Amino acid sequence: MFDRLIAGAATCFTAGLLACGTASAGGFETIILKDGQRITGEVVAEKSNALYLDLGYDLLRVPRDQVLRRAKVGEAETGSRGVARAFETDASGFYTTGVLKPAGVKDLVGKYGEAVISIETPSGKGSGFIINKDGYAITNAHVIQGETRVSAILYLNAPGGLTRRRIEDVEIVALNPFFDLALLKLPLPSGLKPASVVLGNADEVNAGDSVFAVGNPLGLERTVTQGIVSNRSRDIEGQIFLQTDTAINPGNSGGPLFNQRGEVIGVTSRGAHAAMADNLGFAIPVNYVKQFLHHREAFSFDKANPNSGYRYTDPPRRLVAGKPEGLKVGPTTGGTVSSQPAASGEKGRRAGGERSRR
Repeated sequence: MFDRLIAGAATCFTAGLLACGTASAGGFETIILKDGQRITGEVVAEKSNALYLDLGYDLLRVPRDQVLRRAKVGEAETGSRGVARAFETDASGFYTTGVLKPAGVKDLVGKYGEAVISIETPSGKGSGFIINKDGYAITNAHVIQGETRVSAILYLNAPGGLTRRRIEDVEIVALNPFFDLALLKLPLPSGLKPASVVLGNADEVNAGDSVFAVGNPLGLERTVTQGIVSNRSRDIEGQIFLQTDTAINPGNSGGPLFNQRGEVIGVTSRGAHAAMADNLGFAIPVNYVKQFLHHREAFSFDKANPNSGYRYTDPPRRLVAGKPEGLKVGPTTGGTVSSQPAASGEKGRRAGGERSRR
């Protein structure tokens, strides 16, 4: 008798949810929470402040302010109800993406900071980060623009701190100067497996989210700066950037911008410094990075033309030898070439000569 009462009450409770809320269209969904956990079940009701999931043996109320996003089971690639894995390798196997658990900046730097590297060329120094165990790394195109001799410095965890490991002859794999991105390949010694980062999703970034950067501003290695996302969609010269008040200085270029879970959500690229402005930093959203990696063969680096990933063809030759008609070059003035007719130039020289003799 008591069991029938409990069953009837549960049925009435579910019916009441459907009556006072919005019924789901059916099918299992994966609810991804802000703490990185995932819950899979059938959403039986949606209210303004909560979702109600049928787990098969119980109803679960999930506050909406704790939901990061929702996905179909196939999209989330989960195999069963309950909590799914925190991160997963991309279909190409080239990088790792996912939703991690929030943690303090100190803990996240200790866990993922080893993947941040220093990039050096004969003309300057920047930052970068390793994306997989094979030693592939991302940086800004302008960090290595026009260079073919590139080296990297790894900072490996060791008892008592970090040890520096210099890697020479870094290969430039792909270069996209329009998005200011470059893909490098570090020739790692046998047995060396450096840490790599987890790429997040820039679509889930919102203004006010806590972020931090790790890089080498002005050559000051392993510098950590913290701030928030000031604007998630700032248009600069036709490209979308993440705006942040995190300190971004020369040398930070190419380094990662992490969220509060340790996922890379952007590549620190530029900062604005003026007499009446400060705390204006910009990062390339990580979705641009994923697109660049997916199409990296289209941006393959050409060693014969280090300024871009493509080759310019030679201009056509003239069919008739000799100087083209109508192009008369006169005397230079102040470093510029005059396009006056030759007769005017000769007259000017004669006049000048007569004045000088007087």
